[in-house]
Amino acid sequence: MKGFLEDANYSIGLLDEGATLADVIDNCIYEHTHTGKKAFYVGDLGKLVRNNMQWQNVMAPIKPFYPVKCNSTPGVLEILGTLGVGFACSSKSEMALVQDLGISPENIIYTNPCKQASQIKYAAKAGINIMTCDNDIELKKISRNHPNAKLLLHIATEDITAGEEMNMKFGTTLKNCRHLMECAKELGVQIVGVKFHVSGSCKDLQTYIHALSDARCVFDMAEEFGFKMNMLDIGGGFTGSELQLEEVNHVIRPLLDVYFPKESGVNVIAEPGCYYVSSAFTLAVNVIAKKTVECDKLLPSGVEQTRNDDEPVFTYYINDGVYGSFASKLSEKLNTIPEVHKKYKEDEPLFASSLWGPSCDELDQIVENCLLPELSVGDWLIFDNMGSGTLGEQSTFNDYQRPLIYYMMSFSDWDEMQDAGIASDTLMKNFFFVPSCIQLSPEERFSTAA
Repeated sequence: MKGFLEDANYSIGLLDEGATLADVIDNCIYEHTHTGKKAFYVGDLGKLVRNNMQWQNVMAPIKPFYPVKCNSTPGVLEILGTLGVGFACSSKSEMALVQDLGISPENIIYTNPCKQASQIKYAAKAGINIMTCDNDIELKKISRNHPNAKLLLHIATEDITAGEEMNMKFGTTLKNCRHLMECAKELGVQIVGVKFHVSGSCKDLQTYIHALSDARCVFDMAEEFGFKMNMLDIGGGFTGSELQLEEVNHVIRPLLDVYFPKESGVNVIAEPGCYYVSSAFTLAVNVIAKKTVECDKLLPSGVEQTRNDDEPVFTYYINDGVYGSFASKLSEKLNTIPEVHKKYKEDEPLFASSLWGPSCDELDQIVENCLLPELSVGDWLIFDNMGSGTLGEQSTFNDYQRPLIYYMMSFSDWDEMQDAGIASDTLMKNFFFVPSCIQLSPEERFSTAA
């Protein structure tokens, strides 16, 4: 069983009915403990199939365009391409990756808000015409480098929360849309639709109501200028929760029926990224160093009252960090908690702990504080929900080597693809059978990391 990353010859393990992903993780840890203790991912590609079915059940006919920057690994892109999902690309390299899958230009949109002229020219040469724009400087740049461009005006939404105030925000105002249409008319650039984005951290679904209302206003404005608008992009922000998906659909469906009914000819698309891949990947990392620190600042809130003064506080260093798989930690909170792989007793004491990456850089903090049993060098930690924002462009910091990926899929998910007639011959060549997991006694299995 071998994982591949940036290699067209990657393979996907088909799990025996008796095997689970937890078994796969156990076996990979067993292998890595004896061969080098490298960090690794286990990717459940069947999760992508199930998430796509859920999308079709709840959100159809809104077509998903997957943002490649979320996770650009070949297994993900090929499965999603086979499922008929479109792709939202932010760079030349992402467009090239998708083109190599044989995806037609009509199913690719170029969404980078700040595009390089050379990459606009690349899109023009490749026939990728649909792209976003939110200011007149970008509009003029596109007009010079892509004569067949079809623009989606990216409008701003009022979904800024206290925790997001410092993040970069893109999108233009309704007032400026008129100015952009005047410029587009003078330059001979086509405007074909509107895009907006509501953050997944936004708790107020009323934001969608305001955004759809603003989009309708832009469509009406476009009629005055003679533009034929036929596309609405409602962006991303879908967390992967079926409940959240249903809540969003409950809010937007009545408005879409009123503002953009089927007979209007407007195609509604979305950009679900985290939705597809976040829960599909699990990361296993190894403790490479350990320190005992004499300070209280690492204590989680609420622990001060219960901790004895003589209890140690531990700092652990692991073999992956923010310059690798935890890169998203530099800009947002970690959306997962570490799970200790080794078996320990329920009444075993827990200690205030922090987790750091291997770079010894002050920014390379993964978890500021958490409660863990005392760990040893060589122990393994498991992080769920690591499929989004962790498997994009590779860092060159400190000779970082991205962990191997072990792609897996259950027979039931594989049968689902076969029955739906969406499993191409090329994709099927990547599958291999995983007959059964290495059978270890509990003592053997959980002592291998010691």
